[in-house]
Amino acid sequence: MMILSILATVVLLGALFYHRVSLFISSLILLAWTAALGVAGLWSAWVLVPLAIILVPFNFAPMRKSMISAPVFRGFRKVMPPMSRTEKEAIDAGTTWWEGDLFQGKPDWKKLHNYPQPRLTAEEQAFLDGPVEEACRMANDFQITHELADLPPELWAYLKEHRFFAMIIKKSTAGWSSRLMPSLACCKNSPA
Repeated sequence: MMILSILATVVLLGALFYHRVSLFISSLILLAWTAALGVAGLWSAWVLVPLAIILVPFNFAPMRKSMISAPVFRGFRKVMPPMSRTEKEAIDAGTTWWEGDLFQGKPDWKKLHNYPQPRLTAEEQAFLDGPVEEACRMANDFQITHELADLPPELWAYLKEHRFFAMIIKKSTAGWSSRLMPSLACCKNSPA
């Protein structure tokens, strides 16, 4: 009977974890379950005391921070390498978009569909319809990949003349700050 009660407790814990029940409610359910098993005579009622001693620090944030989190973080700091400049910049870059929900395993599809579709400005659309189309017409994939292993000189000159390389530079510093580069990469004879 003892093995059955332990198995039932493990199943209960699994159900609480699976349904992401809050820590406080989970603690109350676990204490009530343990008390019920004690009343039924399957466990000693004294099991409640160490269980309560374990659960109390977890349920009160100041106590949890001082007794559990702080020592654990100190231990991690000793064994983890220092954060690189790139990692620091990535963390400081800001918040996540919808992919944050996706990686947490709970994507909110309505949130994704409510995001407005990005639109090209008139200037970007004109650039796409004009110089980008012309660059795609000038590109010969076979010549670029098999004969020259490079872009032809006239295409390089065209790309420089129409400031294709200024696209990733912000407008405030005389660049295009454009989202058009993926369009160039997708053209049939891709020079990108």
